[in-house]
Amino acid sequence: MTTWSKKHLEMALQRIPPHPHPKRWLEQYTTPAPLAAEMLHTALLHGDIAGKVVADLGCGTGILAIGAALLGASRVYGVDVDVEALQVAKGWAEVLGASVEFIAGDVREFGIEVDTVVQNPPFGDRPGHGDVPFLDKALEVAEVVYTFHDAKALPFLERILEGRGRITLRRKLRFVLPRLFPFHARERKAIEVILLRIESLRRVSGAGGVIRRDALSPD
Repeated sequence: MTTWSKKHLEMALQRIPPHPHPKRWLEQYTTPAPLAAEMLHTALLHGDIAGKVVADLGCGTGILAIGAALLGASRVYGVDVDVEALQVAKGWAEVLGASVEFIAGDVREFGIEVDTVVQNPPFGDRPGHGDVPFLDKALEVAEVVYTFHDAKALPFLERILEGRGRITLRRKLRFVLPRLFPFHARERKAIEVILLRIESLRRVSGAGGVIRRDALSPD
């Protein structure tokens, strides 16, 4: 069992910088270190991190992926479409001594079976529900999903999870968004988010493009 406390994990994750050139259409808001530590430590206490294969979908500069590795995950994948973000993530994984395999690509194309997904998907600044493809993929490849969403979206999420996933934990938290883009009127905006733990009811194993872990070559 890892000896990392939530506070010490938060202090380590605070060192990881935000995206140097965030893109509006990708909603590249960095997960605050306190929220990242809250998610990861909760997952650790539920037995979903240490010794597990973990994926961070839309990992950005790597805060959740790196944190999972520090907490003793046996293997961690960080997936993001933005190569610049992944360069930052790789550098900080090395600095912090975290073993993470970073993959450049659309999360919809990720096809490796894992135990746990940790993610902070887009909240929907773009038209439509930008978080849905992330949730769809997470439920496909993982047994358990830890995910942040705008708290106002919970009724919608409950509808799309019907027959696909069971929410076993919900926790409301405060997410402070910094002023990143010219259209933002305030320096900071606080929104209420909800942390969910979801157990997949329909994970595809060995089919539908998902690669079973036992088919992967050992490190």
